[in-house]
Amino acid sequence: MSESFFVGLAGGSASGKTTFIRKLSEEFGENQICVISQDHYYKGLSEQVRDSNGKVNFDHPDGIDFSRIRRDLRKLIRGDVVKIVEYTFNNPDVFPKQLIYKPAPIILLEGLFVFADKSLNKMYDYRLYIDADDSVTLKRRLNRDKEERGMTHEEVMYQWENHVLPAYQEFLKPHKPNADYVISNNTNFDSCYEKISSKFREVLTNK
Repeated sequence: MSESFFVGLAGGSASGKTTFIRKLSEEFGENQICVISQDHYYKGLSEQVRDSNGKVNFDHPDGIDFSRIRRDLRKLIRGDVVKIVEYTFNNPDVFPKQLIYKPAPIILLEGLFVFADKSLNKMYDYRLYIDADDSVTLKRRLNRDKEERGMTHEEVMYQWENHVLPAYQEFLKPHKPNADYVISNNTNFDSCYEKISSKFREVLTNK
């Protein structure tokens, strides 16, 4: 296999990264695209950043093991299969699965802070940024965290005001101007998706 085409996909919380990636995976399949989530590279709980109230802040790049991400990416470049353990955010009710990443013509790393590490940022061939208004992402996060994670309104708002929004302003938004393509997702990303899909098909044709 020729050298893979590396893509970084960043975006704020509830901007639509997961939905966008699911659509890409359904179209191209694992033989053509390998999708890696930054979320599975969090450091252990004892190494996580805590706010002034002692609460764990998962919305900070210092909690990510970037050296391990770079190591696994280099393995994929060499043609090796990478096996890691799913990160469950210390949820005792979830038994972590083994995740298997296989080399593919396109390798996509997605997450909040995939542009925050300078060494990693230099590796990308293409940078995508999913953008949505704060009011839109807050509404989505409230719905998701209350329905899927059993959080109260107060808990969601605490994280939003003390972790999520400050992290977005400091660690994500500054990278938006450097993206090769900005995906607008206040309502849907259909037109943007077609452009990215076309770009990926072009890349695969030239492999």
